[in-house]
Amino acid sequence: MISFLEGEIVQKAGARLVVDVSGVGYDLLVPTSTLASLPPVGLRARVHTRLIVRDDAMLLYGFSSTDERELFDLLTGVTGVGPKVALAFLSSLTPDAIRRSVVAGDVGALTIVPGVGKKVAQRVVLDLRDRLGGEGDLLFEGPLADVREALLALGLTPQEAIGAMSGLEVDGRAVDELLKEALQQVGR
Repeated sequence: MISFLEGEIVQKAGARLVVDVSGVGYDLLVPTSTLASLPPVGLRARVHTRLIVRDDAMLLYGFSSTDERELFDLLTGVTGVGPKVALAFLSSLTPDAIRRSVVAGDVGALTIVPGVGKKVAQRVVLDLRDRLGGEGDLLFEGPLADVREALLALGLTPQEAIGAMSGLEVDGRAVDELLKEALQQVGR
């Protein structure tokens, strides 16, 4: 098993990455989010990996964090979700957004992923909800925890609060902005 590769980035294109480790070029398939977070060609980087062995190929998948890799592993364990679809999940949604959507049972948020229909999204929610934290009380930290507390204080149930928060991206925004966006979700 190859846990990570550390070396010079030689090529970044599409969903592929080539890393030179001591003169050996490793070709990795990566989510677009990982590709965007890595330094430019010519600089060193550490990429966490997962090796998938098939009858016709050995494929190496790369991730910017162990968290992404663990989520990839969970997703590929779901019936109907192979490595290609798991990469699409990680390319389209952040790991936190995937977790929130699964815990909230928000099938609609998961169907925005290319190649994922309603049935696959339902299967992901069904198979991963318990593994990703059930009600999700532990998933929210910092500003998101404050938003959740405010929503609960306004009378929303825990499930409604999680649903209202699905898709929220902190990005350095203030709690009041995040709360306003969550409340707009409730109004839909």
